[in-house]
Amino acid sequence: MALRTAVVGGGTISGRHLDGLSDCPYTDLVGICDVDADRARSVASEYGIANYTDMQELLDDANLDWVHICTPVATHLDLATMAIEAGVPVLIQKPVTETVEEYERLKATAEKHDVPVSVVHNHDFDPAMRKLTAAIEDGAVGDVRSVEVRYAGQTYPDDVRRGEWAFQLPGGEFEEGIPHPLYLLLRVGGYPRDLDDVQVSTHLVREYDRPFTYDGTKVQYVSDSDVLCSTTLLPGDVPDKGVHVHGDDGVLIADLVSQTLVRLDRDYQASAINRALSNVKRAADRLLGNVDNLRAFVRDKRSDEWDVKTEMNSHYYQFEADALALEGRGERPVPLEEAGWTIRLMEAIREAAADQAAVTQDASVTR
Repeated sequence: MALRTAVVGGGTISGRHLDGLSDCPYTDLVGICDVDADRARSVASEYGIANYTDMQELLDDANLDWVHICTPVATHLDLATMAIEAGVPVLIQKPVTETVEEYERLKATAEKHDVPVSVVHNHDFDPAMRKLTAAIEDGAVGDVRSVEVRYAGQTYPDDVRRGEWAFQLPGGEFEEGIPHPLYLLLRVGGYPRDLDDVQVSTHLVREYDRPFTYDGTKVQYVSDSDVLCSTTLLPGDVPDKGVHVHGDDGVLIADLVSQTLVRLDRDYQASAINRALSNVKRAADRLLGNVDNLRAFVRDKRSDEWDVKTEMNSHYYQFEADALALEGRGERPVPLEEAGWTIRLMEAIREAAADQAAVTQDASVTR
């Protein structure tokens, strides 16, 4: 039986949830809730579902099996708590909450009521990431020694994307996108073995009309599985996003822009021929990856089959995996702990940025 599901929040990201849930064979999209009555009615009319402006009314009337929260992060804790206390499983847009303290409260409430809660970490399920994690599990590079996530081409803090609420964040719109590379690093490299050992550097390169504290950061730690993990996050107009995995027996490079995976498994510096072969190997892997992606894209355009859609759409892939888990068919694809570590790293970045801003301010006063 399909899960009766509603979406809370009718803003920018909710369209992916509404489209996915209306197509997914394991869900029955029944409602939309938004504080803007006109927006709620408009969305409801488009999808043929009920509309609400009050979360409690939605929970009381809709007989829900699942609710997706797609609202500004400052509202996540209160809305998720209402759903949990009503016994309704929750999927929350990233980041899980605004602070670590809020996350701990949410986790405790979920455990108290024994209600499943998860978070949208959709890029964990990009085609290249699924290939990467499968290759690691198959032992393609042996024991993993380091993971590096490069995430350049993020939006600038003052870019207008999500709405005014994003500008209240210390890093503005730039910070709104930071969870993505952090949870990718956590997924592939593991969780920090000690939060106190996490090293963070931040900088503020541009001048903004608003009091943003950073527009770039680097995070590094050693994971509980003894993997050296690092990520560099920068704004820019040219995206350059990828995951490098170094193991005892080789290297895997997932390009998140082209959604291709390169595997290097020999000493390509041994000779001039081998150095040339390195370029050939990279080009061949990317070409084959692009061919696979093109085939999947064509299938997606020609077919309305749900299985085809999930192949390229990472949101849909996670929605299906979550829905099946709620039916007892598999584990939740994103454990709440991954979301908790994401917000811990985000809070460490904020603290480092605040410290750097204070140092800069002191230096300017001294001069």
